[in-house]
Amino acid sequence: MTLAPLNSADLTVRGLTTTFDTGRGVAVAAADVDIDVAPGEVVGLVGESGSGKSVTLRSIMRLIREPGKVTGRVEWGGRNLVAMGDEELRSLRGNEIAMIFQEPMTALNPVLPIGLQIEESLVSHTTMTRRERRERALELLTLVGIPDAKRRLHEYPHQFSGGMRQRAMIAIALACSPKLLLADEPTTALDVTIQDQILKLLLELRDRLAMSMILVTHDLGVVAGTCDRMAVMYAGRIVETGGVIDVFGKPHHPYTRGLLGSVPHGRAVRTMLASIDGTPPSLTALPEGCAFHPRCSYATDICRSRRPPLEEVARGRRAACFHHEQVAALETVL
Repeated sequence: MTLAPLNSADLTVRGLTTTFDTGRGVAVAAADVDIDVAPGEVVGLVGESGSGKSVTLRSIMRLIREPGKVTGRVEWGGRNLVAMGDEELRSLRGNEIAMIFQEPMTALNPVLPIGLQIEESLVSHTTMTRRERRERALELLTLVGIPDAKRRLHEYPHQFSGGMRQRAMIAIALACSPKLLLADEPTTALDVTIQDQILKLLLELRDRLAMSMILVTHDLGVVAGTCDRMAVMYAGRIVETGGVIDVFGKPHHPYTRGLLGSVPHGRAVRTMLASIDGTPPSLTALPEGCAFHPRCSYATDICRSRRPPLEEVARGRRAACFHHEQVAALETVL
């Protein structure tokens, strides 16, 4: 199904599919993913571990290597990144589109000072002198809130705390003032205080730099406080999209409803949290029909035999469920 693009969408993804050849067969890590990101918009990509969120971001950036294969269209500035040549792609990565990787301790080079790692992008994409690059690196570390930034430029990743390493990763991503930032769980493993600081920083930078963002997370609290729209992924496919307030208020997919039901809320004391029975399917042996049907209490024969299309269920809302009306009619989850 072809979805109508947003007006003046910065990024348009259509039919993005990523597969890996394995000893057990072909693993479909992402299938027919459609995403639009408007200028200055923050889109949350939500789902449990293994649902295809990080693979989708890496596929957009063409960071998937053999035995992986990426097909579909990723349109940015009238260009299709999937079909783009390596040389042109290198000029775009880190310049127009940047990425914050999930674990800064493994993404950062342990034997290079932080300042030099920030300057690497500037060497590739600008004509700055060495002095100008150093001034820009100092400006970026100050911008992301690292104290005593001049001294910190010469320090190594292991000398930074977890929160400061994450801030350094953000500084590297912002070196060339990208128009689109892909953030892969930028607050994973951080305590809630540092997490809040990082998220507020990203939103401040979004406003200051007029930057769009795709934020990958499994934390619905992060989505509620950060994102404008959200897309829920399950077994490599997007199963529901819409504005954050709309999806939280009235989910149309049982998986979305299950995720929301597992979040603590303040309506009652000692209320049992809901859970989703079963486990996610193997990506090399997805069930027939809807991939969620073995875990779904609404599943019927049609769910077991046909895959539901991602289609419009309300204005600005899409869901891939044959029984979305029944799901939406239930009491508000949160």
